[in-house]
Order: sequence, then C-alpha cells, then structure tokens
Amino acid sequence: MTHFVLVAGAWLGAWAWDETAAELRSAGHDVHPLTLSGLAEKRGVPAGQQTHVQDIVGEVERLDLRDVVLVGHSYSGVPVGQAAERIGDRLRRVVFVDANVPVDGETFLSDWPSDHVREAITAGGGFWPPLPAPEYAGQGLTDEQIARFLDGATPHPGATLTEPAVLTRPLGDLPATYIKCLLDGDEPRPAAAELLKSEHWELVEMDTGHWPMFSRPRELARVLHESAARS
Repeated sequence: MTHFVLVAGAWLGAWAWDETAAELRSAGHDVHPLTLSGLAEKRGVPAGQQTHVQDIVGEVERLDLRDVVLVGHSYSGVPVGQAAERIGDRLRRVVFVDANVPVDGETFLSDWPSDHVREAITAGGGFWPPLPAPEYAGQGLTDEQIARFLDGATPHPGATLTEPAVLTRPLGDLPATYIKCLLDGDEPRPAAAELLKSEHWELVEMDTGHWPMFSRPRELARVLHESAARS
C-alpha cells in the first residue's frame, strides 16, 4: 500500500485536501493530510521553516510509514523537499504541486519579487495574511471554492518564508514529479526547471490554477495515483 502524506501551501491546513484525499482512499491508498505548525487547528504554535520540515518527518516516523509519497503544494514544496531527503528509504516519491522547491541556503522568497510579501508580514505582526478574494481570479476557482478557501485560511507564519532551506544532497537525485498548473503560468520556476533536467524527475501539466485540490480534486488525485505507480 502506498502512503500519501499531503501538505498544502500557505494559509492552508489538512482540511484543504478533503476531496483529493477521499479520491485517493477510494483507490486503495493510505492518506495522511498534514497541518503544519502555526496553521489551521495548529494556529498559535510557533513555527519556522525547520519546524515545518520536522512536522513532516515526525509524522512519517510517528506512524512508521514506508513506501511514502510526500506531496507538497506551493510553499510546502520547500519543507517537503527537505523532508524527502531526511526520511531516507521510507520515500517512494516526492510530488511538487505547482510548488516552490528548496534550494540550499535560500528562502521561499529568494526566487521571486517579494517586497510586498515582506511588507505584508511586517504589517501582519510576523504573519502573511491570506490574499483578498479578487486575487484568486483566473485560477479556475468558483466563487464558492474561493469562499471555502478564505473561510478556512489562516495567516501564515512569516519566519517559514524567510528562513533558508538546508539540503544535504542534490534534490535531483530523488524520484520526483513536478505538477505544473498552467493557469498559473506555462513554465515552472527556474529552480524547478533546473531540477526537471534530472532523469529522476518528470513533469506533468494540469490545465487548471494554482489550487487544484479545490478546482480539480479528482484529476489531481488521478495524477498523484499515476505518479506513485511509476515509482
């Protein structure tokens, strides 16, 4: 049995995976959506980026999971990528869903214009507030899906975005799938594009926006299932 550990991006908790997780379970997989420290039901728990890495590693070890597919969406690609190398032979595959990838010594904010994010974190008392509803336009989301997103979203701990990643070996050595959501841009970001040159990485495209667990949960589950089957 494949064990999926699903980690959503900024502002989101385990709840964001409800529909995708149900589809994966119906296909016979064991599924563990994970809320990172400082978010959703763990709001108020102090968190830096390495806290989030340990959240993921700790969940895998606590449940004694093997044959693990780690799935990181958006921001969570950064801690998921670091956790993937730390769980050793427990890993089956790592999947990045329209995600940032970790680069040793660099932060989540390193590879894109981020002054507005830093300003928002300062104004938010150390937290990055969820974006307002108009910012989700053009991402394949219905008004109801946007409302659900914002109803469950919590401010994201700013330190997780500004602390550097720590890698001990090339991420390109790990078996990986990168899912590019085309409504959020045609090409992966440069760090991911470089990793996709590895023979161990594959690119899968989805014709939807940045939050496919809301806009295309069944299709996302199918892609995750197929990615695991290729490992």
